[in-house]
Amino acid sequence: MVETVNAARPIIGVTGPDHGGLAAWWFTKLAVWRAGGRARRITPRRPCHVQELDGLILGGGADVAPDLYGAESLPQPEEMTRGEVGLFRRGLALLAFPLMFLIRRLLTTRNPGLNRNRDKLEQDLLRAALDNNLPMLGICRGAQLINVTMGGTLHQHLTGFYQESPNIRSLLPRKQIMVEPDSCLARILGCETCGVNALHDQAVDRLGEAVRIVAREPNGVIQAVELTTKPFAVGVQWHPEYLPHHPRQQRLFQSLVDTAGQSHSVKQDQ
Repeated sequence: MVETVNAARPIIGVTGPDHGGLAAWWFTKLAVWRAGGRARRITPRRPCHVQELDGLILGGGADVAPDLYGAESLPQPEEMTRGEVGLFRRGLALLAFPLMFLIRRLLTTRNPGLNRNRDKLEQDLLRAALDNNLPMLGICRGAQLINVTMGGTLHQHLTGFYQESPNIRSLLPRKQIMVEPDSCLARILGCETCGVNALHDQAVDRLGEAVRIVAREPNGVIQAVELTTKPFAVGVQWHPEYLPHHPRQQRLFQSLVDTAGQSHSVKQDQ
């Protein structure tokens, strides 16, 4: 019975590093399962052929290597603007998400640096997914990689964007974004403004071919992109996997799995 249920679920590849990233993997796996899919972890040491998948999630993690978009690695700023988080707000966050904070602290590798093996793996998978019209969702690094693979560039540091407002880093949805109303993302989220979390220090800069901006922060930082040539190829800068209690964020995974399920049904019938 279990094998029958699993066979009926579309297979969603979820990329990540060989070491670390377990918190993101387990939260993403949960989100995919809740949406009716079956997640398959993919890392450089555990590759997967795109023909085995019905959909693809490019996960967060290490920065994309700058040479992939024709840039040199820039030194870290002396002081990153993170924003002042008061004791009350920090305490509230810890009370609201104690287990999530603990899991992420224990299972996430900090400052992982560049991962060229992962860059190659994901770019190869991404291109193959595009060739086979697989639905895909890019999360944080994944959104950036979509843009880079399509010929775009990244802001390596965002310090300059947060001179008048703090650069919020939080698992809580404390950052406000504006969503383009005629976008696939707007149809999924059902909003034109909404709150998201933020764990990133980089973002999309110059757009790649067929890449469209579909969400920004008020200061102009790009928060989501889509490919105009594909029915479902969305990249978000935030981490919806860490917002399992927000139905709006869960709909990102639901839409991906539903779209993947269509191709899965075709495969089963063949």
